Amino acid sequence: MPFPLTLEQKQTAFWLAVWAAFFFLLVTLGPILTPFLAAAIFAYALNPGVDALHRVRLHRWQAPRALAVVLVMLLFFSAITTLVLIVVPVLQKEIPLMQAQIPAFLAKINDLLGPRLQEMGVKIRLDSIGIKKLVSQQMATSGDEIWTTILNSARTGGTAVLGWLATLVLIPVVLFYLLLDWHAMLARIAACVPRRWIGATVAMAEEVDALLAQYLRGQLLVMLVLAVYYSAALGIAGFEVALPVGIITGLLVFIPYLGFGLGLILALISAVLQFNDLSGMVAVAIIYGAGQVIEGFFLTPRLVGERIGLNPLAVIFALMAFGQLFGFVGVLLALPASAILMVAFKHLRSHYLRSSFYNA
Repeated sequence: MPFPLTLEQKQTAFWLAVWAAFFFLLVTLGPILTPFLAAAIFAYALNPGVDALHRVRLHRWQAPRALAVVLVMLLFFSAITTLVLIVVPVLQKEIPLMQAQIPAFLAKINDLLGPRLQEMGVKIRLDSIGIKKLVSQQMATSGDEIWTTILNSARTGGTAVLGWLATLVLIPVVLFYLLLDWHAMLARIAACVPRRWIGATVAMAEEVDALLAQYLRGQLLVMLVLAVYYSAALGIAGFEVALPVGIITGLLVFIPYLGFGLGLILALISAVLQFNDLSGMVAVAIIYGAGQVIEGFFLTPRLVGERIGLNPLAVIFALMAFGQLFGFVGVLLALPASAILMVAFKHLRSHYLRSSFYNA
C-alpha cells in the first residue's frame, strides 16, 4: 500500500512539474530565443558600465539610468562598427586583387597537375578556360536540377536572411530594456526562489558572478596580447595590412576558430598578393602557428583558466566536451559554463561531505 503524500511533498511535486514544463517550453521555443539570449549576455557584460555612469553626480544632478543605458549601448555598437570598418576596407582591397590573380593561379595549377592527370587518364584542364567549359557542360546536362536547387536555396537563404535581420533589429531593443530594468529583474527572480534556499542561492549567484567577471577580464587580456602580437609579427614580416589583420585576429579570438581562421585567410591572401615567392606564406604559417601555441598553451590556460579556477587540462577538456555536446555554441560558452558548473559542483561536494550518507 503506497504511503500518502504530505502537503509539502505535493507542493514540491507540483512546482517541480511547473518548472519542468517551463524548461520544456524554453527548449521548444529555442529558435526564437536567440536575440533574447544574446541580449542577456550583452546586458550582463555591459551592466557594470551602466551602473558606473548612473552613479555619476554633477553637483545635484544624477545621470538617469535610461541615459546611461543609451550612452553605453552607443559606445558598444560604435566599437562593433569600428571593427567592421577595419575589416571591410581590407576585404575591398584584397578581393579584387585576388580575383585578378585567380587566372594565373589556375594556370600554374594546370601546368603542375595537368600532365599527371593526363597520365592517369583524366583529360581535364584546370585553368580558367577548362573550368568554364566544365561548368557549361554540367549546366547543359543537368540544368533543370541545378535550377531547382538554386530556387530552393534562394527560398531557404531568404528565410535565413530575414531571420538574421529580425535578430539584429531585436537585439538592441531587448538589450535596452534588459539594461534599464536589470536590477529590478534580478530582484524579481530572487523573489521567486523558495525562502529556505534564498541564502545559498544568492551566495552561489555572487560566486558565479565573481568568476564570470574574472573570466571576462582574462579574455580581454588574451585578446589584447594577441592583437599586439599578430600586428607586430606581421609588421616585422613586411605585410602592408599587418595592423588591421592583426587587430581582427586578436579581437575575434574570443570566438574559437572563427577569429583565427578569418585572420589566417586574410593573411594568406595578403601573402599571395604581396609576395612573388613562398616567403610570405611561410611567414604566415610561422606567425600563426606560434600564435596558436602561445594562445593555447600559455595565454588562455594562464589568463583565463586560472582566473576561473580551472587548470590547463580542465580548460582543454571543457572546450572538447562542450564542443562535442553543443557544437560551435558549446565551444564558445565552454569556459564560462564550466565556471558555473564548478561552483555548483563545489557546493554539491560540500553538501555530500556533510551528509549522513558520507559520514555514516
